[in-house]
Amino acid sequence: MTPVIALKSVTRSFGAVEVLHGVDLALNAGEVHALIGENGAGKSTIMKILGGYLAPTTGQVLLDGRPVRFRNGPEAEAAGVVVIHQEFNLVPDLTVTGNIFLGRERTRHLRLDHQAMRDAAAELLARLDSPIPVDARIRDLSVPDRQMVEIAKALSRDARVLIMDEPSAALTHREVEALYAQVDRLRADGVALMFCSHRLDEVVRLADRITVLRDGAVVRRADRGELTEDSMATAMVGRELTDIFPPKDTVTSDELLSVQGLTVPGAVHDASLRLAGGEVLGIAGLVGSGRTELAEAIAGLRPARGRIAVSGQQIRIGSTRAAAAAGIAYLTEDRKEAGLLLTKPLTQNLTLSALDRFGFRIDRAREAQAMKDATREFDIRAASPDMPAGALSGGNQQKLLLAKTMLTEPRIVLIDEPTRGIDVGTKQQIYQFVRQLARQGRGVIVISSELPEVMGLADRMLVMRQGRIAGEVSGADITEEAIVRLAMGLDARMEPA
Repeated sequence: MTPVIALKSVTRSFGAVEVLHGVDLALNAGEVHALIGENGAGKSTIMKILGGYLAPTTGQVLLDGRPVRFRNGPEAEAAGVVVIHQEFNLVPDLTVTGNIFLGRERTRHLRLDHQAMRDAAAELLARLDSPIPVDARIRDLSVPDRQMVEIAKALSRDARVLIMDEPSAALTHREVEALYAQVDRLRADGVALMFCSHRLDEVVRLADRITVLRDGAVVRRADRGELTEDSMATAMVGRELTDIFPPKDTVTSDELLSVQGLTVPGAVHDASLRLAGGEVLGIAGLVGSGRTELAEAIAGLRPARGRIAVSGQQIRIGSTRAAAAAGIAYLTEDRKEAGLLLTKPLTQNLTLSALDRFGFRIDRAREAQAMKDATREFDIRAASPDMPAGALSGGNQQKLLLAKTMLTEPRIVLIDEPTRGIDVGTKQQIYQFVRQLARQGRGVIVISSELPEVMGLADRMLVMRQGRIAGEVSGADITEEAIVRLAMGLDARMEPA
């Protein structure tokens, strides 16, 4: 069988640095080919070369066995090669329909056929079991809903080759199942699919073939059933991964944070919680349960009613300045839009929230030293502190965001989706960082859609449902069944005082 698209002995260099080393890769019709590896292994570079966004330095791209050189992404799309990017490529002020058909608008009698486009957009979203209104503007949608729009947009292209970069990272369980159904349908229709994911369970579920990258080179190839999740992880990082979650410690410190009757209009209702120094408190619940809104209200990012006290001292709700002064810091779930300035250098991103520490006229030498210290402490792997943050891999962006947050020396750290779109090796590092914060006596709140993650990190857990805290579990009661029952309203436990 001639592959639909292939790479032959491809290298790619950025300046003097070669990031891909003689890569051979082939995508066949009617097959799901998983490309896996740590952040920075070269996956995104390969996808950009296949999708026409980058040219190989040496080697060839073959389409139906013949050499081809795409000049840009639209030219690759015209040849049937479509990429679903991990970074959303949507216009915030356009509607869902407008984004799906942007540049390929349907017309009737020389006029835009808005109804035909709305109907087609609704049909695409129905295939994905997604109730998103087709006239909603992108800026008003949640992160998971934006991901579904990206997938619907790609499906509308009738691709011969579909390259999917972390398509499920922001999706709920129900949405993931709908995505899997579409992958199976596309495979049956003869589409060649490349699937890049850090969720190794879904690689086992979907992949017909697997290629493992490490440091820009192919280190393992396998067919379905030849690799377990553990063996995939070992191949990716080049070492055995044991005890991915650090051991939990006994919490003996006094109460650090108290939240009483917190209400965010339309999102959170009468929520109360407590947090001790040295404790990791997990918050679980379905998407839309109010987890993020609760954290943002505690950090002063949302107007709310109720009472928040740090070490017994009440603080003003709805004020980021008051929250920061009390030692509360928040790591957003969306590092690309709300966490980092992607076009700015790493050093500027690091120090932006703590500029007062570097003098009225910024002491560039102290700022450079802070970047050097953060690079060492958080293992940020970057060619230069002057490179833009957007050029970092997802894992290194997350470590930069964590370093930026910790530069303000907070006492209470709220971390929303700490490892979204991050490989298993970097996840282990992030988990160690989180536990280290607790061992320093800080209070940590972790919100995550991945139940094994929040269960592995938390000393105690709260479960939210429909804007309310449905219950609390701790110790041996932290089980997936107990959490799911609370999240689905099948069980009820006393809300924490």
